Amino acid sequence: MATFVALLNFTDQGIRTVKDTTKRAAAVREMAKKSGIEMKDIYWTLGQYDLVVTFTAPDDATMTAFGLSLGMAGNVRTQTLRAFSMDEMNGILGKMP
Repeated sequence: MATFVALLNFTDQGIRTVKDTTKRAAAVREMAKKSGIEMKDIYWTLGQYDLVVTFTAPDDATMTAFGLSLGMAGNVRTQTLRAFSMDEMNGILGKMP
């Protein structure tokens, strides 16, 4: 499973209904599960981003489709980063000439 870190900001719609944010997070967790994705952690944050979420997904395409579906709901905009564990990074480094 691949790991992803998503940095999210509320849209105008999302901030207007911010009191529902934890309910929406629970719904997103279920939506992810149906897509074969696990939402590992979610944090509401101060600063440049409103939320930070970690996911594991079978592949980039599955995570991309999920991210697009999440964006269609209109409550958040996402920036998703593929993350590598130390073991994965060691494997990548081992492929270098």
